Amino acid sequence: MPGEDRRFKSDIYEQFAKIGKALGNPSRLELLDLLCEAPRTVEVLAKAAGLSVANTSRHLQVLRSASLVEGSKNGLYVEYRIGGPAVCQLITSIRTLAEDRLAEVERITRRFLDGKQGMDPVDRDELIQRVREGSVTVLDVRPEEEYRAGHIAGALSLPLEQLESRLGELPKDQEIVAYCRGPYCVMSVKAVEILRARGFSAARLEDSVREWASRGLPVAAEKDSGRRQKGRPR
Repeated sequence: MPGEDRRFKSDIYEQFAKIGKALGNPSRLELLDLLCEAPRTVEVLAKAAGLSVANTSRHLQVLRSASLVEGSKNGLYVEYRIGGPAVCQLITSIRTLAEDRLAEVERITRRFLDGKQGMDPVDRDELIQRVREGSVTVLDVRPEEEYRAGHIAGALSLPLEQLESRLGELPKDQEIVAYCRGPYCVMSVKAVEILRARGFSAARLEDSVREWASRGLPVAAEKDSGRRQKGRPR
């Protein structure tokens, strides 16, 4: 029954292709990466990804049609969340594959970081030991909702947009290690630049919370991580 066999194979691979089509856009990949950090409304996602609300809504509908994201009413607002842990694993795998096969990834990264101080990789084991000893301050510079959803255990929350106005809260007598959403997140880069310009000893941790947790390292979350985010009724 070659005809029936062929239909079966075609139908199956057509379903697989839906995932590939949904992922075939850089903005949608970034939106998924953001949702792997924490659930968000359309408005919050649009601001974080530098997109219009209308564009963000269209991308989310494509992702939702492929069951990569889910949306649910939270009071007057629709909050989007990732479709499941496998989606975040897929995003990480895509990044790893691109790093392995596409030389341009390294060139783009090197060009961006060239000349910036404090960007050398931080040793994880040494960092954990220093946190235990109280000889280093770990700073989470992501938005507060991401910190509440999950953060490196012992890290302080100080969103990048508040950093300059709250420098007085940070110790001058020990190194500060800033992190955000992983090696391609620029918030920790900017945070280290600000801290060093103000006389602090600062370095950048490339790991995201997901990467930290995947290595069996300690993470924490706050009970109010589901707090409503600002947005428009939908």
